[in-house]
Amino acid sequence: MISLINQAFNNAKSENRPALLTYTVAGDYTKKKSLEILKSISDYADICELGFPHNTPIADGGQIQTSAYRAIKNGIKINDVFSIVKKFKKSKKTKPIILMGYYNMIFQYNENKFLEKCKNVKVDGLIVVDLPYPENKKFAIKCKKKGINFVQLISPTTSPARLKKIIKDSHDMIYYISMLSTTGGRLNVSPKKILARYNNIKYQNKSKNVVIGFGITEKTIKSLKKADGLVVGSAICTEISNSIKKRQNAVTNVTNIVKRLKKKIK
Repeated sequence: MISLINQAFNNAKSENRPALLTYTVAGDYTKKKSLEILKSISDYADICELGFPHNTPIADGGQIQTSAYRAIKNGIKINDVFSIVKKFKKSKKTKPIILMGYYNMIFQYNENKFLEKCKNVKVDGLIVVDLPYPENKKFAIKCKKKGINFVQLISPTTSPARLKKIIKDSHDMIYYISMLSTTGGRLNVSPKKILARYNNIKYQNKSKNVVIGFGITEKTIKSLKKADGLVVGSAICTEISNSIKKRQNAVTNVTNIVKRLKKKIK
């Protein structure tokens, strides 16, 4: 059976555009609001990434850290994240959801228990930022057995030999980190260069879906339209922060951003 993640890419391809992936932090800025935001933006996003709030992140820039801090301050726990996914999937059965977080949380929770829980609440995929290849091999196999996509990460410094191995071991989606920085950094590499590296990844295996993340905003998204998918996270987290500051409706404001992003890649 085709996975919901593959289905989302196929749908986008049939419309001649990249898939739009959004990233929000679970529990930002309250548990209830983060579910409302997720539901609302999923009308326009093809795949939703949901981040586990973490107090010592490695890859997250300031905007996402602020979101995570708000969520932690609100007392969000791993089980709350699962409950958000469960409620989301009740009304959005076919919308793929990918959880993104750090391995020490999974380890503390207990790996098998964590994956069982993911399966129960219908998580479609997992991105574990600090579990690189080949250390992630065993975990990726466990994910596959539970019908969960393990998303491999590739960066501009990944060597050609390593790239081949990662692609061979990958499931339905590969995440290409466009530049060496944390999330939300200004795109300091030309879109042309990013796409050249991206094409090199695609060339290895055309059947794998490769998405580009980091530095993607309303300004830069159009120039990367040739990718299978594009991930926007920091721009969304920034909008939540701005809405809170201005005492505006975050759900509406964030949805409008996602709507505009979608228009730009059509």
